[in-house]
Amino acid sequence: MSVVIKNKTIIFFDGDGTLWYPRRTKWTKKPNWIYREGQKPKDYLKHLVLTPSIGGVLKKLKQRGVLLVALSIHPHKRIEADFHMNNKVKHLKLDALFDFIYTARPYPWGKGKVIASVLKKKKIPKSRALLVGDSYVYDYLSAKKVGVECLLLRTAYLTVPPEEKSIKTIKNLKELL
Repeated sequence: MSVVIKNKTIIFFDGDGTLWYPRRTKWTKKPNWIYREGQKPKDYLKHLVLTPSIGGVLKKLKQRGVLLVALSIHPHKRIEADFHMNNKVKHLKLDALFDFIYTARPYPWGKGKVIASVLKKKKIPKSRALLVGDSYVYDYLSAKKVGVECLLLRTAYLTVPPEEKSIKTIKNLKELL
């Protein structure tokens, strides 16, 4: 599938499962398992690896003048959530590529609320925004609720209801270019 992003001013990227994933499972298991108590490694950062080609994709989008936003669901309170998200982005050496880094509450509409707020603050129309993620509920439905287009990364754990024929998916992040 060809993905047209020429008219996008801002692209929101989900963190876990889209920008990075746990090295051990890649995309065979939802990535949030790594943070659950009892399974969480002492230093979970060293278990995270970048999704193939994400660095090059982000650099090219940045060169084109696209605003890049890292946005991830996080269960902790805002200050702690932001701390962990910023640590992940910095640890994976993505901090220079993102214009903004945000966390959202762990609800299906959480990312949508953040997206709507950012677009309003920056005076960017919804039609000029895109969310790239890996979850039907937390990415696609959240973006759809606020009227923003969403692309989902096809993974082994991605489940989409059969009646949702209009959902756009990509196999590789290079398809954004």
